[in-house]
Amino acid sequence: MSMRKVRTAIIGCGKVSDLHAEAMKATPEAEFVAIYSRSRDKAEQYGKKYGVQGFSDIREMIVSAGVEMVVVCTPHPAHRAAAIAAAEAGAHVLVEKPLGASLQECDDMIDAARRAGVKIGTVCQRRFYAPVQRLRRAIDDGKIGRPALGTVLMLGWRDEKYYESDPWRGQWASEGGGVLVNQAPHQLDLLQWFMGPIDELFGVWANLNHPYIEVEDTAVAIVRFRSGALGNIVVSNSQKPGIYGKVHVHGQNGASVGVQTDGGAMFVAGMSSVLEPPINDLWTVPGEEHLLEQWKRQDSDAFNGLPNAVAHYFHLQLQDFLRAILAGTEPLISGEDGRRTVEIFTAIYRSQKTGAPVKFPLAPDAGDRDYGTYTSVPLQ
Repeated sequence: MSMRKVRTAIIGCGKVSDLHAEAMKATPEAEFVAIYSRSRDKAEQYGKKYGVQGFSDIREMIVSAGVEMVVVCTPHPAHRAAAIAAAEAGAHVLVEKPLGASLQECDDMIDAARRAGVKIGTVCQRRFYAPVQRLRRAIDDGKIGRPALGTVLMLGWRDEKYYESDPWRGQWASEGGGVLVNQAPHQLDLLQWFMGPIDELFGVWANLNHPYIEVEDTAVAIVRFRSGALGNIVVSNSQKPGIYGKVHVHGQNGASVGVQTDGGAMFVAGMSSVLEPPINDLWTVPGEEHLLEQWKRQDSDAFNGLPNAVAHYFHLQLQDFLRAILAGTEPLISGEDGRRTVEIFTAIYRSQKTGAPVKFPLAPDAGDRDYGTYTSVPLQ
């Protein structure tokens, strides 16, 4: 008996949409049927490229093309309107990271999906990396005792050309933030997935060497988790050359496990390729230390053997989401998971504003003033 396919569509024709289109073509559970852009011409051009219909009205696309599930690939502050329109028209919604630029936007999307009886998820495809899954299993199996200290370190560089590549980049109103909102969500998602809920956070941010943008290029935070564990976040777009993103978890029994999720040159969706495979870069679980080099080779060979590694992990997340739709179960990464990442960067922005630690959970800011109103102290 052949498996039922879910009729899928993409909202937004930006750089990342090509990767999602490739993922849809590679996923047996997906039947890619439509693409939306505010510009009908652009939608039709993309449609021709992938052999699907192009639309400039979300509801019309979902109804007339029989779309059951969409991936939202618009700039961040446009996620809310697109996701709500799709949910209200009856489609399940997978939203590119971050879920929203503010907590109010996240809550509006999650509520709309709940009211419409559809699923909502956030793109966090790095959870499907083999070294990330291995780290999560080690925690679940109690190999490091209780997680006691979790750290995120993500250093990279974005130049002026990057910010010029899309007019919405680098502005509070159109991007919703800087390194925290655009480059760091994957690592922030993993930190909470590994460490559990946060109790409080103290954070600061700055624009150290990008005078031509409004938003932060660097942020630092100290975290206390509800379990009593501690954490540290250091993220920056001000360091060159290249990039590395690392998430490390140190256990109560003294053993440590870590993953380097990103390495090599800065990745820009649709413009560059990932240079270094994700690997476990730290592993001191008693009796397993000798496995680290073997895993590095195994994971590198598997990653380098993929025709398009980036699209492959989008495919794995899309497949997980579509299987949840078909089986009536929950996807690995929900809308609430996406909100948790937004909660972290919102807490850093609020902490900078007040100079005080921020207690979790966070409610949306009345009047949605959580971005675009902050001032950073420039580097003297």
